[in-house]
Amino acid sequence: MKQQHADYQVVPYPKYRRWMVAAFRSTHHKPMIHGLLEVDVSRAREFLREHKAKTGESLSFTAFLMACLAKAVDEHKAVQAIRLGSKRLILFEEVDVLTDIERDVAGQKFVVPYIIRAANRKTFRELHGEIRAAQSADVKNAQKRFRFLLSPPVLYRPFLWALGWIGRRRPRLWKTIVGTVEISAVGMFGNGTGWGIPPAPPTTLMVTVGSIGEKPVFVDGHAAVREYLSLTISVDHDIVDGAPAARFTQRLKELIESGYGLDDSTFAPEQAAASAAAQKR
Repeated sequence: MKQQHADYQVVPYPKYRRWMVAAFRSTHHKPMIHGLLEVDVSRAREFLREHKAKTGESLSFTAFLMACLAKAVDEHKAVQAIRLGSKRLILFEEVDVLTDIERDVAGQKFVVPYIIRAANRKTFRELHGEIRAAQSADVKNAQKRFRFLLSPPVLYRPFLWALGWIGRRRPRLWKTIVGTVEISAVGMFGNGTGWGIPPAPPTTLMVTVGSIGEKPVFVDGHAAVREYLSLTISVDHDIVDGAPAARFTQRLKELIESGYGLDDSTFAPEQAAASAAAQKR
């Protein structure tokens, strides 16, 4: 309950934020290495703008990045390795992508973690559809998935410690709970160039999407203004060395700049119109 005062107000500290604090502290010991890079997204952004102008449908830029991420990880599976005890690593064939979807619950913004399973086996269009469906899913169903938030906050840290202990011995269960890689699109809420440095995630790899800024560059000997996306690549150095991480990063950059998967995203006109109408509702 809010309390009004002359020069300030007291508001509740959301329970899900208390849960996130405990989650961050449970992984703070991980020796993360971070790489900051700029990626030319002019081609992809132009495609998305043209598609919207023709059909009225807004395709998800996050879904495009997720398609590129899943493809790059599929080719460099070491970056999503999960430890099995102290002597072995598990390399999963499927790329399960953990992301956060912001929902409006009882007038308050509520961040709902969502895992897209086997993203490396899905097209950009399929990823777009799944993200849009998750954004419009019934709030009550989303809340049911996180019934643990109803438990006393004092139990959060013991629960997370036990979960991590179990995860190191049962990687398949860990994959089911948190996925294999994470992408955070915080930059979609701001303008201008800027990177984000995340806390240590529960996954081995995390991609933090920063903001997009314009830069003058030379293309084929001519000056041009291009759009550059700021990306932060974070990996657990206990599991991934610098060279594999660099090779993965280079491949991800190539896929994004080439507009990977976008050419397969076109709809029949009536399908695009139906999707655009659904987004307006």
